[in-house]
Amino acid sequence: MKAKKSFGQHFLIDEHIAEKIANGLLKVEGFRNVLEIGPGKGVLTKYLSKHDTQLKVVEADQDMVDFLTRNKIIDPDQIILLDFLKLNLSKVFGGQQFYMIGNYPYNISSQILFKMINSKELVPEMVGMFQKEVADRVVAPPGSKTYGVISVLVQAYYTGETIIDVGPNAFNPPPKVNSSVIRLKRKENFELSCDDRLFRTVVKTSFSQRRKMLRNTLKPLVQDIHILEDPFFTQRPEQLGVAEFVDITNRIKNQKKND
Repeated sequence: MKAKKSFGQHFLIDEHIAEKIANGLLKVEGFRNVLEIGPGKGVLTKYLSKHDTQLKVVEADQDMVDFLTRNKIIDPDQIILLDFLKLNLSKVFGGQQFYMIGNYPYNISSQILFKMINSKELVPEMVGMFQKEVADRVVAPPGSKTYGVISVLVQAYYTGETIIDVGPNAFNPPPKVNSSVIRLKRKENFELSCDDRLFRTVVKTSFSQRRKMLRNTLKPLVQDIHILEDPFFTQRPEQLGVAEFVDITNRIKNQKKND
């Protein structure tokens, strides 16, 4: 079974790392429903199957599905043959919450994160393998060079940590980049005290020209430009945490209401 570039496949072959990924999620008490994304040849699946879980896997490649069933790694009724990005997450476990895990295809890893955020009420925790560059951006703190849009949007709802860094030789074929496994745990209070949609627009607009001050980048969103005279808007986006972006969102929302 050769990896297919069209699916962004790099098969994890290091058993120790596979077990470590599975155990990274399995530390959570009381969980039951687990969705693995992109199981491939099932190196992670077999460790997940050893535990008392309601496990399902979503796989877009028919050849991989055939491999999993032929080798009896997982029952056919636990497999969803579909592109994860097209999957209706509310129907996977009948509207119940579930945990996400996987050695994610690097070509859609950011999209997987955004889909998770859009269904945050269903996903209390996620453990996954990402390209190290992406993983570093996700968990980066304000003020760092890698801090950006995906950092703010993920950290608005989840706290993140790196579990382990992984070199190319842990895969077949080896990718041209290093990888990292990260854990994201949903915050207890994951509802923002602002308009979610406007919040995302503010974050993306702010980082569209990250070297410029907020008073310059946010002009298109502001009707009353006088609010930009506040010294607060002389900062650059990488200096601000989630709370500050929530504050900006509310300022813009309120000035529109009062206009």
